[in-house]
Amino acid sequence: MLGPVLLAASRSDRMRRIVAAAPITRPVVNRFVAGDELHPAMDNVRELTASGLEVTLDHLGEDVTDEATARATRDAYLGLLRALETEGLGTRAEVSVKLSAFGQALPDGGHDIALENVREVAELATAIGTTVTLDMEDHTTVDSTLGILAELRKEHPDTGAVIQSYLFRTEDDARKLAVAGSRVRLVKGAYKEPASVAFQSKAEVDKAYVRVLKILMAGDGYPMVGSHDPRMIAIAQELAARYDRKPGSYEFQMLYGIRTAEQRRLAHDGERMRIYVPYGADWYGYFMRRLAERPANLAFFLRSFLPSR
Repeated sequence: MLGPVLLAASRSDRMRRIVAAAPITRPVVNRFVAGDELHPAMDNVRELTASGLEVTLDHLGEDVTDEATARATRDAYLGLLRALETEGLGTRAEVSVKLSAFGQALPDGGHDIALENVREVAELATAIGTTVTLDMEDHTTVDSTLGILAELRKEHPDTGAVIQSYLFRTEDDARKLAVAGSRVRLVKGAYKEPASVAFQSKAEVDKAYVRVLKILMAGDGYPMVGSHDPRMIAIAQELAARYDRKPGSYEFQMLYGIRTAEQRRLAHDGERMRIYVPYGADWYGYFMRRLAERPANLAFFLRSFLPSR
């Protein structure tokens, strides 16, 4: 029941100020966010890759309302990619971007502004031997995001996309994307969506996830299974076997700070395991969606407010 409330709060400036000001918030945020700046985030990346995991890095930020901030986001990603090149991590680390942070929502030419900004990131990523994945946001951005994906893939065919099982349209999108060379991360979805466009119950979202996963595993693309759900992980492994997918022809992805023992277990068992590592000062929206996704996350946060005994 609290999920929709928290998702609504993730877009509230008033709640942002309250949560950010609470002294206890910072230690809890650190569980899910790898640092406010690039340098501490890179320390975490080194540790993860040294343990056999791969990463995708997200410089946090979204819903940008001016071109200067959109350019600053672009520049932050260019700096991130240069750091990955310096560390020699181009083959172990990629980047994930939210196009709303690149100017997609700007009222005058936002689509084209986001495309030009992210194109520079994709060019540098290709140059250092890594890739970019376009995160998916709320349903109003899907057509624009997939349009930008199509443009980027003309010169950067490894550009990845994210699709969300809770949207009614996703099965059709998956069929179009399940082609050779196409990298597709499947997630359940983490935004508050109306019943007119998205499944509302967990059971319906889970069933849709399995249907879409079958499409991706049966296709010629590269599925990226974004889930912490043990049942979905088991189903993904069964489908990989059914469609004769070898290790390295798909991967699992999980969020930084969640189910870390399972992350390492899967990697130890020979699965390709990538960790989604967010960092940056604009952590509020991401943090609230993580609380909304899993009751255990919310319980962990609320327990932090209780006095220790």
